[in-house]
Amino acid sequence: METKDIIYELRVKNGLSQDALAEKVFVTRQAVSRWENGETVPNTETLKLLSELFGVTINTLLGSQQKLICQCCGMPLEEKIISREKDGSPNPSYCKWCYADGEYMYSDLDDLIEVCVRNMSNKDHSEGEVRAYLKDMLPQLDYWKRYSELGSGGAFDEFKRKLIDEINGLAIEGMPRLEKLNALVGSYVNLAYRLPSGETVKFLDDNATYLGNQLECEFGGDRCFGVLANMDFILVCTYKKDGKDPELVIYKKR
Repeated sequence: METKDIIYELRVKNGLSQDALAEKVFVTRQAVSRWENGETVPNTETLKLLSELFGVTINTLLGSQQKLICQCCGMPLEEKIISREKDGSPNPSYCKWCYADGEYMYSDLDDLIEVCVRNMSNKDHSEGEVRAYLKDMLPQLDYWKRYSELGSGGAFDEFKRKLIDEINGLAIEGMPRLEKLNALVGSYVNLAYRLPSGETVKFLDDNATYLGNQLECEFGGDRCFGVLANMDFILVCTYKKDGKDPELVIYKKR
């Protein structure tokens, strides 16, 4: 689709007249009409306003003319996995696993590589091949080039360290010591726990990003521990392979 069609479709979808859209982005109705006729395209500042208004990236408004990748992990960016700022506006530089609610999720390149290796290695590409590729590619991305500038002065790393100490302090029987917390999107870890009444309940927001990890049980067996947390709570559960048969161990507000 061309920009003219995209703007028209988004305007109609959001129930806006040309006059109403013009007022929201500080242009004339005639300017909106020219966009939708394909005579002109919005300037950079107006594209930013349209992006915030419609909740899409500038790249989408321009018809996906440029291929975007996350500047932290290198993942190709589609609309549904683009990160969001605290106000909900899109940040087209990062995926939602690497940047969430105004915070960068990774401060250690080796940690990110290990997470990516687990998800990217397969029968066609061994762990060694994937690791070598990532060690060569990731340092070339903007985030890792400018990490000291982009980081939050160590505040987020300190928060993760305190959270790890809190979780280890729970002294849950059979759960090994937690060493790392990774960024995890809610929809991938939002398990349904069965209540005594037979009903099931989920505790997480599918669209939020949490900190968590999976740990093998010290007693062996076919169940793992799952740890999830954010500023408000700590959740520990156990489950079988692929998250089957989950059981809640603890849900603790912070």
